[in-house]
Amino acid sequence: MTAEEKSAALELLRDPLLLERVLTDFAQCGVVGEETNKKVAYLGAVSRLLNKPLAIVVQSSSSAGKSSLMEAVLDFMPEDQRESYTAMTGQSLFYMGEKNLKHKILAIAEQQGAERAAYPLKLLQSEGRLKIASTGKDPVSGKHVTHDYTVEGPVMIFLTTTAQDVDEELLNRAVVLAVNEEQEQTRAIHQKQREAQTIEGMWAQDDRAEIVKLHRNAQRLLRPLRVVNEHVQHQTFPDSMIRTRRDHAKFLTLISAIALLHQHQREIKTNTRKGKTLEYIEATAEDVKLALQLVNEVLTPSLEELQTQTRRLLLLLDTMVTGECARLGIERLDYRFTRATVRQYTRWGDTQLRVHLRRLEELEYLIVRHGAPGQMFVYQLNFAMDAEGRPVLAGLSQFYGYDANCAGGNGNCAGSARPSSGGVAGGARGEESPVLARRNSNFSQNRENNSTRGRAEENRIVALPPVAIKPNGGLAAGVK
Repeated sequence: MTAEEKSAALELLRDPLLLERVLTDFAQCGVVGEETNKKVAYLGAVSRLLNKPLAIVVQSSSSAGKSSLMEAVLDFMPEDQRESYTAMTGQSLFYMGEKNLKHKILAIAEQQGAERAAYPLKLLQSEGRLKIASTGKDPVSGKHVTHDYTVEGPVMIFLTTTAQDVDEELLNRAVVLAVNEEQEQTRAIHQKQREAQTIEGMWAQDDRAEIVKLHRNAQRLLRPLRVVNEHVQHQTFPDSMIRTRRDHAKFLTLISAIALLHQHQREIKTNTRKGKTLEYIEATAEDVKLALQLVNEVLTPSLEELQTQTRRLLLLLDTMVTGECARLGIERLDYRFTRATVRQYTRWGDTQLRVHLRRLEELEYLIVRHGAPGQMFVYQLNFAMDAEGRPVLAGLSQFYGYDANCAGGNGNCAGSARPSSGGVAGGARGEESPVLARRNSNFSQNRENNSTRGRAEENRIVALPPVAIKPNGGLAAGVK
């Protein structure tokens, strides 16, 4: 780089609001929203210069923007300090020694494309190096001999995935970033796309090349340094799960990455012992504070059993049910709903909804009440929100206590012969709800056919979407 370019890069690195400058430049390059994800992913890329870098996995539904986030971060990194691949074979990593991956970024576009290389990726992340013994022919004698292949790290690993079930060992070693899939984010992306078609948008695209060049030059001026942290000696961290041993290490690495990014604003100190000199910088209390803020948004949710998108659906269900129960004047546990009802309320796609509803069912946040084949599934919430806004499972005995009547396969207890707790009531009480969208008149005419026969119990409220009516007045087959 020229002297002028170096001066501009140093000016950027010495800016007290350096990370805010980074976010501003991301926005000018067309990356909308995702403020926390951009910070963490960028710091993850900076951590390549540490002895124990972070690994980043960006997880989202298809077309949600995970690749755009990764590509934006990689664009800010020097080309000679990153290696990008679409897929990797199982043994390919072991033969990359000649590429010198030390303090570089290894980016793979889709985690599914690296499934066969999952084992060496995990080792490379944990151990910082790979070594394999392989048999080959000696070029002189022609005899089979053993060759050693070594790949030196440390390496920062960067992956994206659309899979909901990612290798648990890989997730334990990585920071998982969930892309914002809310409607507001989609609206903001649409607005940015429209702005790109204007004259100002055209000039912004030309300015992008200069911004990218500036950040690449700045990254070239960073060098590996040790980071000393005296501010976390009395810092607490969740310790109820074994996996937090690794998560705590990620937290400390995040602090070090923040300090390393600001190395041109810190004094580089030395310490000499036994004839060896160690260069280092010190983390500040502000570094720890920022890392805590980021951890609360990206690491703390990963300590829960619910993945980010599943938890988002759970909160939407809570809002939907709470509002309807208040409007109808009924108890929370008396309310039932179908997948079609949730689809109308959340505007999520059916495939996405199936995945997350199934996960909530498996974790027992939802109880499934369903009838005979051809009838629709009906869900019931099995959790409440505590004072801190966290979902807490209801007492399991209330729903799964032993009952002699629940011992078969033909009733409405999920997987049992017990009739459902109450029949399916017709329509809403009072004005029609935006969620309870079934045609009340037709449904109430067939209430007897849809009510449970056998035990007499109080009917429950079931939220159902509009359905087709057969010529004979009966209900068409429900949605499964």
